[in-house]
Parts: sequence; structure tokens; C-alpha cells
Amino acid sequence: MKLFPYGHATHPQWEMAAGLVLAQLRAQMALHGYASAPTLAVLYITDHYAASAQEILDHLGAELPGVTDWSGTVGIGVSANNAEYFDEPAMAVMLCELPSDQYRVFSGVAPLNLGFEAHTALVHADGSTPDLTELLHEMAGRTATGYLFGGLSASRTQSVQFACAGDGNMRGQGGARGVFRGGLSGVAFGQGVRLVSRVTQGCLPVSRVRRVTACEKNVVTVLDGEPALDVLLSDLGVSLDKPEQALSVIRATLVGLVRSSDSDGGNAVARTGNFGSDVIVRHIIGLDPGRRGIAVSDLVENGMQLAFCQRNAQAARADLVRVCAEIREELEPVELSLEAAMAMSSSREASTPQPGGRIAGAIYVSCSGRGGPHFGGPSAELQIVRRALGDVPLIGFFAGGEIARHHLYGYTGVLTVFAQPD
Repeated sequence: MKLFPYGHATHPQWEMAAGLVLAQLRAQMALHGYASAPTLAVLYITDHYAASAQEILDHLGAELPGVTDWSGTVGIGVSANNAEYFDEPAMAVMLCELPSDQYRVFSGVAPLNLGFEAHTALVHADGSTPDLTELLHEMAGRTATGYLFGGLSASRTQSVQFACAGDGNMRGQGGARGVFRGGLSGVAFGQGVRLVSRVTQGCLPVSRVRRVTACEKNVVTVLDGEPALDVLLSDLGVSLDKPEQALSVIRATLVGLVRSSDSDGGNAVARTGNFGSDVIVRHIIGLDPGRRGIAVSDLVENGMQLAFCQRNAQAARADLVRVCAEIREELEPVELSLEAAMAMSSSREASTPQPGGRIAGAIYVSCSGRGGPHFGGPSAELQIVRRALGDVPLIGFFAGGEIARHHLYGYTGVLTVFAQPD
């Protein structure tokens, strides 16, 4: 597997940005070591271009006739290697050269057929889709590993997805031209495509992990046998006798949840003090003084683990370095130890990125609430990725929610790399 050509650009006119992207792609396709005959493209645009999504897809498809399959979506921002484009018109494209029998683009008009054995899948979804959580569970169940990766479209205008398959649409749906609104779309990959994926959290626990012992729908009433509201106030060190101070602290607090079926008896907090990948972070949306309960923005079940948490840039940075180091360690266990990767990538003086080794390309889906502003400067999040993961072809977008396994996350990043064969 050769390196995946990729390009990215910003310009008020999408035609100019597309021209810059195409120039980068063609230049790389002519280089030794890069794929010269890719057939699958991943395309991400910011919402400034959403109204022109069909024209963009038609133009790029015409300029790259060998690329028969397209997938992608819109984000508040897009990213590529060490660059982030937030709140500006931009696009990023990656071209993947994979065996044609090892991937399938799917959408509402080209569903994943039973003849293809999916190992995992890149999924783009509209957050307003009814029963989205159930759809993700169903989609994960149609893969051999149960692992999905991707994110929700994020747009202040139109929420669009790209899904164009070379083998056409389902009969009766021939009018579709590759741009969709609503539902799920993406690319399913066969066992012959090796993918390594990790979830990086962005919140730090501010309390010990407790167990939900009584709840009703989305209201937690009892934690470890004590009234949930009393536990919250005690853990945060505030009192309703001073409501303004208490509410200010509570508004900055979230909850990390782990379903009992996902935790396999483990703990929500890793040895590093950060959340593990099983934790789903959700907002506190209200207090119930009558029942001494806490309302959260998700359904809660008895037996769940719960920890109060807050967003923390330092913890997010350390966890991002950790997942990049773990991926490199898995792909290059002899050449680079986990400890060496952590030491190298955490050094602020190590400004020169290392080569990516056996990584052909990468996709990084991050929360729209992360990015450079949260990490301390323009493009800071992607620069951390580049230093820790290596100088590899990478594109991504900033989503309205992140997808990993069959879960829908918040305030996280999902980093997935395509590994070259042994």
C-alpha cells in the first residue's frame, strides 16, 4: 500500500480552493511512493461551501475520472496534516488506493449489500436523524469487529454528506448524484484493509467513579446509595445556599458515563488519571431538588459507572499524545517504543515531525469544541498529532459528535490510520 495523496486549501471561491487541492493531489500522484491510481476519495468541506456541495463533487469527479468512489461530509472546520481551517471556506481531500474488493461506499440509495463482508466502517451521519443511536448499533452489528469510526456532520447552514459509489445506486434511486441530507453514509472496509483506531478524551475527572443505583430515564437519583444531587454538591465543594457560585461550577461540569455492559468490571478512569475509551461524556441539563436528582443529556441505567468531569486542555493534550504513541507502537514495536514516542512527542523542542513509518494515511475526526482554540493556538491540535504520529497523509473534520465502535462521543477525537502491509 502506497502513501495516500492528499490536498487542502482555503479560498472564498470554492473553484479556486478546488484548483489548489487538485494541484497538490496531481503533484503527489506523480511522486515515487505515492498512490498513482487511487479509486476512493474522502472529501471534507467546511459549511461555507455546503450550498455548493453538489457542484464541488461534480467538479472534482470530472477532474479525477479514475476516482470512482467518494465519501465525506461537512464540518465546522476541516483539517489536514498540521493545519486546521476553522470558520473559513476550506476543503480537504484524500485519495486512497485500496483493492476494489476490500471496500464499499454505502448510503441510503446504495446500502451495504449482503455480498460484502465488512470488517469495519467509516461512518458519516446527520445528528438530526431519528433513532441515530440505534442505527449506529445496527450498523456496527453488520461488521465483523463491531467497530465504526467517523462523526456527525456539523454545519450552521446545510448538513450534507458525500456518498458516490462506482457500482451505482439501488434500483429505483438512480436520480441521486452523490450528495445526501440525513441518515448514514460512509465506507465499509474488508479484512484486507488494516486499520488502527483510538479514541482520545478531552475531559478530566474531578470526582471518584461512582455507580448509579437508582435512576429514571435521564435523571440520576441515587449514586452509591446516596442522593445524586448531594453527591454532586459534595464532590464539587459547593452549596445551594450560595446558588450563583454553585450554578457557575455546575455549568462547567459534565458527567462521564460507562454502561455496565461496556466496562467488563473495569474502571472508567485509566491509570494515567484520564478517562478510558469506554467513557461517554454528557452534559448536565438540570437539577431535580425534589428527588435530589441530576438530569443528564442521555438515558441512564442502573449499574452504570459515573464520574463528574470538566474540560481540561492539559489532559486533552496528554491523552492525544498517548493515543498517537500507542498507534505507532502497535505498528512499529521494534523501531519505536511507547515510552520513546511519548517522550519525543511531548517535547516542545521536537518541532520537526518524524516520518510516519508504515502509515499510508489517516483520518482524524475531532469535536467542534476542540481544535486550536482549546489547545492553545491556531492549528495546535493538529500540530500535536503531527509531532506524535509522524509526518503522514492526514485529513479530517470537526464534527457535531464523534463515532467510535457503536458509541456516539462528545469532546473527543477519533484517530484512525491505514496501515501498510507487513
